Amino acid sequence: MKKIVLTAVALLAATTMLFVSCAKKETKAAGAAYHIGIVTGTVSQSEDDLRGAEELIRLYGKVSDGGIIQHITYPDSFMDQQEVTISQIVTLADDPLMKAIVVNQGVPGTAEAFKRIKERRSDILLFAGESHEDPLVIQGSADLAISADFVSRGYTIIWAAKQLGADTFVHISFPRHMSYESLGLRRQIFEAACNDLGLKFVFVTAPDPTSDVGVAGAQQYILEQTPQWINQYGKNAAFFCTNDAHTEPLLKQLLVYGGMFVEADLPSPLMGYPGALGIDLSAEAGNFPAILKKVEAAVVEKGGTGRFGTWAFSYGFTVSAGLGEFAKQILDGKATISNMTDLYASLGKFTPGAKWNGGYYVDANTGIRARNQILIYMDTYIMGQGYLPTTEQTVPEKYYAIKFQGGN
Repeated sequence: MKKIVLTAVALLAATTMLFVSCAKKETKAAGAAYHIGIVTGTVSQSEDDLRGAEELIRLYGKVSDGGIIQHITYPDSFMDQQEVTISQIVTLADDPLMKAIVVNQGVPGTAEAFKRIKERRSDILLFAGESHEDPLVIQGSADLAISADFVSRGYTIIWAAKQLGADTFVHISFPRHMSYESLGLRRQIFEAACNDLGLKFVFVTAPDPTSDVGVAGAQQYILEQTPQWINQYGKNAAFFCTNDAHTEPLLKQLLVYGGMFVEADLPSPLMGYPGALGIDLSAEAGNFPAILKKVEAAVVEKGGTGRFGTWAFSYGFTVSAGLGEFAKQILDGKATISNMTDLYASLGKFTPGAKWNGGYYVDANTGIRARNQILIYMDTYIMGQGYLPTTEQTVPEKYYAIKFQGGN
């Protein structure tokens, strides 16, 4: 996979606008020439994604007030309510001023919704962030899909765990997630990287939060099992879970009983840490440097120096806000959809100074490079220690050739 490393430095005005709560909206409440729809999960399933949509509303106003952003959420039980999800997304296209729709995360049903919209409104830009559907499926209907680099991160997360002194890598997931090519293939790469770098790989199954047990039941399971896992695999085991709802209880117990945590599936200093640490970040809302500083201090106080990591800026927040910003720039004639530099500039507006690595998705089975799916990742920040040069690592080419064997 061809790599492109960019430093996403926001313009001073944009940075000021993001971090100063009293900033004025860039689009006035009247005369909107177009609307942009943003579809995210709820606070309970994917809070960071939702907050990114709220940031766009803060900047550009909501449609009901004469602004350009229309935000809706898909159901928590989206697996059982796919038609509801599809209908919600498609309904956005009923607005004649709707010119772009962003779905983050691209849960099952997103590709079908996009297909139905394209049949009616070919003029609408359709963007998917972190698609749960197989790459070829979402590529078939989205104008652009971006995902955390599940190929490169399959290696770099294991590399980072080794830098922290981990001897075991515990991967927590469930059959639905393992059936997704992006998550299932990453699991295979995790296992191969552990074998190459000298770590023991362990796969454990936990309840799916979208199942009958719900979010509360899934979280309770993690709370109860984590101390047993640490007793079984040791305090030098690094843990990873594929579901956002599992992250908070996992972190909470690791901070008490031991163990390591390199970064979340969709990394952010807000992903799991505030609840696990019991800290209030309302005063720091939207200010990620301040959020990271407060979270880091709390982790260090609990003895987690050098054992817990994240991305300095929220991935979910950045994808919601960044894809919405990218759509706006395209609609304003200031960016083109095929220009990766333009995309990184839009993401960089919300991650000033952060270093990204990325490239177009390449199908391991065919060797064909996608034209409309980009994989991205950021350097890993270790609490009490600083950045690991994750984006500077050369991922061996053999990992890009590993073929998805199907979930289990």
